[in-house]
Amino acid sequence: MINRLPFYLFVAALVLVGVALSLYRHSVYGVPWFPGEQREQWEIEARIEFTANGDPAKVAMAIPNDQQNFILTDESSSSQGYGVAILEQKEQRKAEWSIRSAEGQQLIYYKARFLADADAQYQIRPPSKPRPQYLEDVRQTAALSMLQDAMKRSADNPTLARELIRQLNDVQNQNAALLLNSMNREDALVSLLSMEAVPARTVATLMLEDGRRRQSVQPWVQVWDEQKEQWQLFNPRTGAEGKPDNLLIWSLDYQSLLDVIGGRQSDVSFSMIAQDISPETATREKIEANDLLNFSIHSLPVEEQAMFKTIMLIPVGALLVVFLRIIVGLKTSGTFMPVLIAVAFVQTELVPGIIGFLLIVGTGLMIRSYLSRLNLLLVARISAVIIAVIMIISVFTVVAYRVGLLEGLSITFFPMIILSWTIERMSILWEEEGAKEVFVQGGGSLLTAVLVYLAMTSELVRHLTFNFVGLQLIILALILLLGNYTGYRLSELRRFRHLAQD
Repeated sequence: MINRLPFYLFVAALVLVGVALSLYRHSVYGVPWFPGEQREQWEIEARIEFTANGDPAKVAMAIPNDQQNFILTDESSSSQGYGVAILEQKEQRKAEWSIRSAEGQQLIYYKARFLADADAQYQIRPPSKPRPQYLEDVRQTAALSMLQDAMKRSADNPTLARELIRQLNDVQNQNAALLLNSMNREDALVSLLSMEAVPARTVATLMLEDGRRRQSVQPWVQVWDEQKEQWQLFNPRTGAEGKPDNLLIWSLDYQSLLDVIGGRQSDVSFSMIAQDISPETATREKIEANDLLNFSIHSLPVEEQAMFKTIMLIPVGALLVVFLRIIVGLKTSGTFMPVLIAVAFVQTELVPGIIGFLLIVGTGLMIRSYLSRLNLLLVARISAVIIAVIMIISVFTVVAYRVGLLEGLSITFFPMIILSWTIERMSILWEEEGAKEVFVQGGGSLLTAVLVYLAMTSELVRHLTFNFVGLQLIILALILLLGNYTGYRLSELRRFRHLAQD
């Protein structure tokens, strides 16, 4: 007796790998399980304007990178006559424009596109210990008094920052008022934290709102959390803690957001707009944004992707054929001929496809009945049937075009060789077992093709098969399990119904 344990272990491994690949696609690339879901994409434009002195000009602006909740998918620049370069400087990226001579009012545009993604991957680099910032005598005394009070009410870096912000926003706190007379809240907070060797920095942020124009950056403070090993974001004006979903960190250094050499009266403003895109577009942009080797179908050119979108449906049709033949017991003319016919139905639409299929097969059977009287050899007979099928399709296409039935033009999508073998097989079956068996197998083939067509045109099936390649392994496992079924078919139970009555 054959040990079936290795087989079932192999099937289980296929299912586990297929599920793991699908979960990976969903969690890492954000591919949704169901079609129709929309992904949010933000397009942000920075407008830089300044007055050039007539000398060589160089403009440097901090630009964002991937971060929590956002993935940078594309960026571009528009600047008349300027050279542009993207510079990588540790954590901060910069765009630098340069020109040999410029005079008068100058405009430079930088555009970035971000995909909203809760699972965005970004790098976190632990900071070094900051150098303590000492103030003048009176302000230093006030700062130490605030720190002493905040240290008693805090347990770690974030709670220390929270207590300091509370004091800075307290209008009755004289120490805080003394510090804020000569500096703003974010600088005061960073200075106070540096005295306790707590890494902190002022970052330039944008609150994303659809349709906003001429918006300026707002300073927030990032404080290093040693326990979680990540930056914690604080709003020094309101005391809000944490990063809102619609907050984008544009620059990690608020002071050096824009540097202009060879110009004056420089300013930068931001406009933004939100767009809803399909999951396929979001996945393709996310894969293109990744700088790693990727074997996803979405990394192929669009033309090849469209081809694979149909190819990936064929295993679903194969699974249906296996189920209908092994479990239901439905007879078809040929094993997987209905799958290929269903693929043709996808191109021709269902009703025109059924009519075209019946016309071609019916006419082909009449021609084949004449060829059988000529006692031709098999190869010559099949070749003659192929030529006849081509002529039938040509005639039907021309007639459909002449009478204005444009749907009939798609009849050329039918697989001619498969149709020729189908006609040959049905003709032999007619001669050996009669017309009834031909109608049974032909009707079974047409019914199977219709069912496969309905599965292939389902938005859910098309979405899952194209976006989750691991599903193909699960389908393979199901086919292997069905291939081991040795029980009665559903159609055979009719033969034994009298036993159930007894």
